[in-house]
Amino acid sequence: MIDFSITDEQELMLENLREFCARECTEERIQKWYEQRHIDRDVCKAYLDAGFGYMFIPEEYGGVSSDAVTLALVVTELMRCTKATMPFMSYGLAMYDLSEFGTPELMKQGMELYEETGEQCFSLALSEPCAGSDNMSMQTVAHWNGDGTVTLNGVKTMVSLAETAPFMLVIAKDEDPARENKNMSMWMFPTDTPGIKLSPLHKIGQEITNFSEVYLDNVTIPESSLLGERGNGFIQLMQNFELERIMLSSHSLGLAKAALEEAASYAGQRVAFGKTIGSFQLIQEKLTDMEIKVQNMENLLLKTAWEFDNGIPIRLDSALAKRYISMAATEVCSEAMQIMGGIGYTTESCVGRLWKDARGSQFGGGTDEIMVHISGRQIIKKYARN
Repeated sequence: MIDFSITDEQELMLENLREFCARECTEERIQKWYEQRHIDRDVCKAYLDAGFGYMFIPEEYGGVSSDAVTLALVVTELMRCTKATMPFMSYGLAMYDLSEFGTPELMKQGMELYEETGEQCFSLALSEPCAGSDNMSMQTVAHWNGDGTVTLNGVKTMVSLAETAPFMLVIAKDEDPARENKNMSMWMFPTDTPGIKLSPLHKIGQEITNFSEVYLDNVTIPESSLLGERGNGFIQLMQNFELERIMLSSHSLGLAKAALEEAASYAGQRVAFGKTIGSFQLIQEKLTDMEIKVQNMENLLLKTAWEFDNGIPIRLDSALAKRYISMAATEVCSEAMQIMGGIGYTTESCVGRLWKDARGSQFGGGTDEIMVHISGRQIIKKYARN
């Protein structure tokens, strides 16, 4: 039986997180970070030094042993407290990915950079203009030159942190861009390598993380830049997609919780027609349906995280959680904006920001539609009659 109670250790961690957010992540600073498309380095370092950024990184590299339920609790609370999309936790998960695929030497170098700045040391270049969810249509190619070097050519898009991360991790097809070619490899190299050109993209939400298109024009790197096995890069990357979906779902839940709290507080104070608007049944209905969604979101998320921690396959449940929670979060944030009326549609309120950020999560990390594709196949297998 699943126990959703929070342990004393988890509660202490969440309390420390709330204190960190109150001290370091003021609304004034958050608005500045959204404008400059980057969090101040001293705050990233403070988050890491507080211990949160070491979660899921292997202990041999200085990390802290953790579990998916704790990850979900921390990410949710981080977004709820700041009322914003804070990317700290993705930094730690990126280092976890690097420990899975990188050589000990590369992981050591990555950890040194991470501990120096508190920021993710590499950007992930996966999507392409004509190959987002359809990865087999990828056109970026790695050509082995036969002299110990490899040359990359292609275009990547929606690359988070490309402007600020010192390294770039690129997924490319081996030799042939043909759709039939399923051999892809992972490469990691400095972002300032000759032949790389960045073109910033400007999102309408989640602006706190910079976003770019990346052009690779005869980018020549040593063969030692290969991560993991040649031709097995995409399969390697997929290994951690399910954990990433738990983190992304936690992010959406945190935004929804923040929006619900803002709307309920406003409804209890705003007076219209001689009464607080929270006394009107229509507003109560909105808040009731929002609360139902938030509780359903949290239950599905914690169930999925618990399954992950107990070795239960979550390919279905992680896709269900990613789809439902990101969609429901947008709906909750939209209703919060409706309850607050015109003021909710201004930059003076955080609710508009919450709605924009929540809406972006219906694309990032796998679209709503792709989650249906993943879930549908698993559901058919689940209920198949022998």
